[in-house]
Amino acid sequence: MKSPLLFQNQPAFELSDAENRVAVSADHGARILRWEREGREIITWPDDADWTKILKVRGGNPILFPFLARHFVDGVNELWRDSTGQVRPMPQHGFARDAKFSVVEGEPSDSLRMRLTDSPATKDFFPFSFQFDVVVSLLPGSRLEIRFETTNRGDTPLPYYAGHHFYLALPHEERADWIVQIPCSTWGRQAPDGSIVHEDAKADFLHLDDPALIDRFQVEPLAPNVTLQNTKTRQRLVFELKDPGSVSWYAVTTWTQAADSDFFCIEPWLGLPNAIHHGEGLRHVAPGKTEVAICTLDGSNW
Repeated sequence: MKSPLLFQNQPAFELSDAENRVAVSADHGARILRWEREGREIITWPDDADWTKILKVRGGNPILFPFLARHFVDGVNELWRDSTGQVRPMPQHGFARDAKFSVVEGEPSDSLRMRLTDSPATKDFFPFSFQFDVVVSLLPGSRLEIRFETTNRGDTPLPYYAGHHFYLALPHEERADWIVQIPCSTWGRQAPDGSIVHEDAKADFLHLDDPALIDRFQVEPLAPNVTLQNTKTRQRLVFELKDPGSVSWYAVTTWTQAADSDFFCIEPWLGLPNAIHHGEGLRHVAPGKTEVAICTLDGSNW
């Protein structure tokens, strides 16, 4: 049985090797809290985090499930309408990111499997029977794999579109030195009514100091990898999004909070916000079936 450790006085688990240390919290949404390679943060977590307001903490990798981002019904946020016409609540980015996951034993020492299943509490938001596993694995060569395994335990199709929200350690004063390569079909943004407004993608290489990147969706990535790189130091992080065992990632969202924020978020998403209403990226898992979505981060050159 894997033994928890204390991370900022909170229970967590650690995956580690000679170069890497990865702290993961099953109790706080199956989120990776921090990833350090040779003492340098890749995924960042604030030292002064307020664990009583976990949804406000700018760090780690919040897991977005069953739906991601904002949903609107008649202009009101955090609502969605199901196939019967019933309007239901849905927190921004779903209900998993602050949920308590159970730890499933039997995984290798370099992996941690965490599980969330439906309950009376989840049925208020999402009237479906499901099993959602998040498996974090530290692979050789400073590569970190995160698997989503979404299982439909009911007898009707299960709608969902999950996502990541990686907070990467990028000092704000270096932001002009960083670029991210995301060739894609179109760029998109969410309109106030929840719809998606598209425009032609005008570049493959995007500069992180460009304010236009904030809350922009790079829709339908065309390359197998998304590469984040410092043009001066050649420091690099590669997002591998085309694993043959995985469903397709529909978009990669870019975001940071402010000009002086010492993080930048690269977010692979399976769908777009409000997809339950407009259909862009909406997925359905058939009864009794499981879908797997795999994202691997190569930090060997960080």
